[in-house]
Amino acid sequence: MIATASSTGAAPALTHLNEEERMFRAQVRQFAREQVAPYVREMDEHSKFRPELLKQLFDLGLMGIEVPEEHGGQAGSFFQCVLAVEELSAVDASAGVIVDVQNTLVNNAFIRWATEEQKRRYLPRLATDQVGCYALSEAGSGSDAFAMAATATEDGDYYVLNGRKLWISNAAEGQIFLLFANVNPAAGYKGVTAFLVERSYPGFQVGKKEDKLGLRASSTCELLLDGCRVPRANVLGEVGKGYKIAIETLNEGRIGIGAQMIGIARGAHDAAVAYAKQRKQFGKTIGEFQGVQFPLAEMATEIEAARLLVYNAARLRDAGQPFVTEAAMAKYFSSVMAEKAASLAIETFGGIGITKECPAEKFYRDVKIGRIYEGTSNMQLMTIGKKLFS
Repeated sequence: MIATASSTGAAPALTHLNEEERMFRAQVRQFAREQVAPYVREMDEHSKFRPELLKQLFDLGLMGIEVPEEHGGQAGSFFQCVLAVEELSAVDASAGVIVDVQNTLVNNAFIRWATEEQKRRYLPRLATDQVGCYALSEAGSGSDAFAMAATATEDGDYYVLNGRKLWISNAAEGQIFLLFANVNPAAGYKGVTAFLVERSYPGFQVGKKEDKLGLRASSTCELLLDGCRVPRANVLGEVGKGYKIAIETLNEGRIGIGAQMIGIARGAHDAAVAYAKQRKQFGKTIGEFQGVQFPLAEMATEIEAARLLVYNAARLRDAGQPFVTEAAMAKYFSSVMAEKAASLAIETFGGIGITKECPAEKFYRDVKIGRIYEGTSNMQLMTIGKKLFS
């Protein structure tokens, strides 16, 4: 197990990591570099995350960071989730996604809204050996998340779910699905309800796996619901209040996306700097030319600025303070910044930068989704704008 810091007590200053957090970050970084890095290219090419590494993520406690100890977790903080996602994403963003979705979306929702019986039944599994998925998106509901067509009809002690979900991260490995469907479509978003669906339930099927540009080792699949019977006891929160769970969970999830983007940017930037120190042209390393130095210096500054935005949002969340605007700022800025960083890394490498042999090529492919999922850049600007003019 990787040691975690207690989430109790006053939050440290923004830029400060306490000793436990520094140790935690160092351990995750070591794991990423020593255990994940050797398989990054293979996993990307085959679009499959190694089961052995997934087991290690569980064994190290990285799939249940905030889960209470009595439910098999680490009883850590949300901030530690951010640190873990950043460090993993600096090596392989697909590993970062797996840990991010499990912690900031699925576990987070269980901890906040599940009944005690639901927690006893599911949290130990999520913390120790079963992947969780967050199933909100559909073909017709992206930014307009509540224009969903999936329905849930009452039938005695069950709800019968029908519909189709798309772009569900980690679904190929998933066993427990936090899935949203509408119990009263005429009521619009006020009919949206969150259900806990197990992979083994009749009428539930994981469908086509997407062939993606980036994050290829993190599976993204459709889910098919054809008369899927879900026990009434598996409603998460209140019937018709699923929209509240979705909105609030995604606000926290956006901080996790920010951490992913910092990690990708840092990985791309580090690779570019290392290359600039050894690549020679005109009798000197290219890093000795200001034309190479200055863009990389600017990028280092923007990476640090993004890190402070993300860390600040995570600290506010742990302290129980308002953070919605800060989360939107962190997600927006970090995703824009990371795309620039990955592009600059390609240019620093020159012609080799667009080949599969170059690490920058993968960072460049992985980064694009950051401005799209869990709220597009325009949606983040809307959130920030509403705060400015409220």
